[in-house]
Amino acid sequence: MSRKEKKTAKQKLSTRQLINTKAITDYSLLTYGHGELVYFIIKPTNISVLSEASIAARIYALMTVLKGMAEIEMLCLNSRENFEGNKRFLRNRIEQEDNPTVRKLLEADLTFLDRIQVQMATAREFLIVIRLRDEKPNEVFPYLNRIEKTLREQGFSVKRAEKEDIKRILAVYFEQNVTTEKFEDFDGERWVIFGD
Repeated sequence: MSRKEKKTAKQKLSTRQLINTKAITDYSLLTYGHGELVYFIIKPTNISVLSEASIAARIYALMTVLKGMAEIEMLCLNSRENFEGNKRFLRNRIEQEDNPTVRKLLEADLTFLDRIQVQMATAREFLIVIRLRDEKPNEVFPYLNRIEKTLREQGFSVKRAEKEDIKRILAVYFEQNVTTEKFEDFDGERWVIFGD
């Protein structure tokens, strides 16, 4: 297949095909060739207020979990928007602007974005990912419950991601979108009016 044919074929792919995703279930993300992904959301701990012994205990707990379950994968994602593109745009506009009043307003906007970004700098989301490959349907939930129980026993505040959580995770990861309240199952779904 030539480059042009490959480019044309890629342009015809749906969003799901581009990100290698079949569907989002109530508890997982079904992928092409990479199995079914189940996410556990770990609530982060502010280690800056913990003693050295408490931090060592947290590290040991994580090590215990990782040694006990080789199938665990870990992700750390931003759970907030990245403002770098907006800040770059404002810096360029400030350089181009001749009107001192408008320049002052643009500088105020830039300062505001800096302040917001500093406040959200620690907004991370930690995820444990389990790939389900050949598990029998009647074994899946006991297996996932065992993993969740193990995480809780080691002192982690954990929640199994549900459908809306998974859509939010994908939205933040792929488009840095954290402002949407409800995510669509299909692109443009909110604009479809049934009965018209």
